[in-house]
This record gives sequence, structure tokens and C-alpha cells, in this order.
Amino acid sequence: MRPGLLLFICALLCEPDELFLHLVLTARPSKPIEGSSLTLTCETRLLLQPPPVQPQFSFFRDGHNRGSERSSSPKLQIPTVWKEDSGTYWCTMTTAGNKPPKQSQSSYIQVQRIPVSDVSLETQPPGGQVMKGDKLVLICSVAKGTGNITFVWYKGHLGLNLETKTQHSRTANFEVAPVTESDSDQYYCAADNGHGPSLSGLVDIAVRIPVSRPVLTLRAPRAQAEVGDVVELHCEALGGSPPILYQFYHEDVTLGNSSAPSGGGASFNLSLTAEHSGNYSCEADNGQGAQRSEAVTLNFTAAHPQVSPSVPAEPRGEHLTSGVVEGLLGSLGLITAILLLCYRLKRKIERCSTRDPHRSHSSPEPQEPNYLNSPDPVQLPPVYENVNVMRGDDVYSLVYHVQQEQELGAAEHMRTQVENKVSADIYSRLRKANIADVDYDDTT
Repeated sequence: MRPGLLLFICALLCEPDELFLHLVLTARPSKPIEGSSLTLTCETRLLLQPPPVQPQFSFFRDGHNRGSERSSSPKLQIPTVWKEDSGTYWCTMTTAGNKPPKQSQSSYIQVQRIPVSDVSLETQPPGGQVMKGDKLVLICSVAKGTGNITFVWYKGHLGLNLETKTQHSRTANFEVAPVTESDSDQYYCAADNGHGPSLSGLVDIAVRIPVSRPVLTLRAPRAQAEVGDVVELHCEALGGSPPILYQFYHEDVTLGNSSAPSGGGASFNLSLTAEHSGNYSCEADNGQGAQRSEAVTLNFTAAHPQVSPSVPAEPRGEHLTSGVVEGLLGSLGLITAILLLCYRLKRKIERCSTRDPHRSHSSPEPQEPNYLNSPDPVQLPPVYENVNVMRGDDVYSLVYHVQQEQELGAAEHMRTQVENKVSADIYSRLRKANIADVDYDDTT
């Protein structure tokens, strides 16, 4: 018997739905990638003409309905699939009546994941420069990578973990606010979607501190500056991130500028002219806002004091030498006066001795002198006058000897008292002058 005849006989004996209906589930693309779309189609394949009834389709994954419960469309559009969407899929078709739905064969769909790559870290504000007190944003991103990506931010070479985030995105942000000085360091981030972490490069973050109000100091070579002097203008801001640029002003007119690449202060030298008297100030700026110092007033004389050519200045050594010479000349004059006084005294004594008839230096036999108010005549010893004058290392001495024989009588006694008084007077004058040591012998 021919096969066609057998089919015809079977069609009369069997249910049409069971004989002519066959469901097939197809997926496009067959190997979807994370982040892409997926289209599922429930196709019917019939041997004979289908029945005139509108079917209803449903789609399932791992036993759970995917999409709407029933739809007249044999297709299901999934806009984005992820790794978690992988599983076993099938579809069903329901016809009118109480007949059970027809089910397609099951198909396993594997959603492919792309590993992350080309991880980078960016900053906002850009360049890694941020002001103290502001907000710093660290942006970690990947050029490639699908699925849930875990982002981790690290600080410093030791890798201090700052923050961890997991999301369906190739970019994630981490904020640091407010920024302090301790936040100046190196940063990096890592990204992982299940295939192992991938690291970014290091980014230097510098927290900049605005400059404080600078202090201006004027340094002159003397207490009262004068025209022609070179004055140093020193400006320094105690706080502020380097480099710092300093501007110097005289009555709000710019004199010049100087920079401090490593921080600290800077100086500017100015040769004074008659027009430079007035107020001075300086300004410090490190790109985060300039600060101006308080004004400093500089007053100075018009010119240097001139030394008169008719009165030349003498060195200190010449003054000392002239003083010594004058002192020596004064001492010699006083010594000469003393010598003359002593000489005149000696001559006076000799004349008195010559006029005395009872005295004779040439007499071979000495006469025994008589003393007034003395019961026993006693010969008087010689009278010596010794005067020493000292000045520095020189000693001047005058010694004279008077051998006298006194006679009885009031006149000779008075003459002796006069001589002693003169010698005592010489000694007193020398002591008052305080220029020498005097040896005085008063013999009565």
C-alpha cells in the first residue's frame, strides 16, 4: 500500500492537532552576550493545513514564566540579557477547547560574559588638584566588560580599601568630601566581573591649601635708611601650597615679582631714590586666590651725611698716641718745676750757711753745736731730702744733702722749721698730683 494512502486513513482516525502540530523554540542570537538583546520564537511546523483556531503562546525559563503569561505572538523580545539569564528555555501553544497545551522541546541558552579590561581612574576636578574643603570624585571605568562589575577604590601603596560597589555599569564613582590635607596621596581602582580583577594606574592627588595673608619685612643696612641704600623687601606667607608667586608694590605700583617653588618667602632688592619714600606691600598667590599684606611705611633722609674735608677724621689709634704724648709732656713739665724748686731751696740753705760766722766747712775741728732748750749739746745728723717721681716705667729721683751745724739761738731754730715746712709742702703737692710715689724724710 502506498504511504500517501496510509496518511489519509490515519488522518480520518486520529485527532488533527496531534497529527499536524509540531513546536520548535529558536533563539537569536544563539549565543547571546551580556548586555545585548535576545529574541525567542515559538515556531509551528504542520504536516497538513492547520485548524482555523487562533493559538496562544507562552515562554518559560527553568520552569518560570518569562514575559506575559499568554500572548498571541509567537515571539518574545528580551532587551538586555545578563549572565544570570542563562538557563533552559521552552515554549507552549494553547488552542481552543479543553485540550492541554502543546510544548516545544527544551533549549539551553548560555549568556556569554566579556571580562573587564582597560580599567582607568579619573578625578573631578581633573588633574588631581583639589582645594582643601572641596569635594573630590574618583571615577573608575572599564573600556570592556559585561555583567555585574565590582569596583574597588584603594589609597596609597599599601592599598587601603576605601569603598566597594557592584553594579550593572562600566563606570562607578566614589566621593571624598570634604577634602583635608591627609587626603594627599596616590589612588587606584580595580574592576572585576567574575574573571579576575583588573587594576587601573596610580593617580596622584594633591590637596592644595590657599595662601595665608603674607607678612612684608623691610631690611635696611642702617636704622635710618638713606638715598642710595639697598633695601631688601622680604614677603612670606606662613601657609599655602607651593609654588607661590610674590608681587611687590610701592604705592600700588608693581616693583617686581619673585617666586618660591618650594614654598616659604621671597625677597626683592630695591636701591632707594628720593621717590621711594612711602608705603610698601606685597601679594602672595598660588593659584587658589591671592592675598595682600598690610602696608609698611618707609621714610628715609635725602642724602648721606657728608664729612667736612677741613676736619679729617682721625683713627682711634692716633687719638690714643696723642693722649699718651700729652700726658708725658705734662709729667715732664711738673718734674722740671719740682727740680727747680728743690734747687732754689738748696741755694737758699747754702747762702744762709755762708752768712753764719760760727760755721766753717774748712775748719779741721768740728764745732759742737748748741740747741735751744737742750741741756746737753748733741750734734744733729745730716738732713737728707729725697724726692722720687714715677710716671709709667720711668723714675726720677732728686737727692740732696745738707750738713748743717746749728747754734744756739732762736734765729737758727726758726730757719730749721722753715726748711722742714718747705720739704713737707713739696711732698703734699706731689701727692695731690697723684703722678708719683714720694719718699719724704722729715728729720727734726
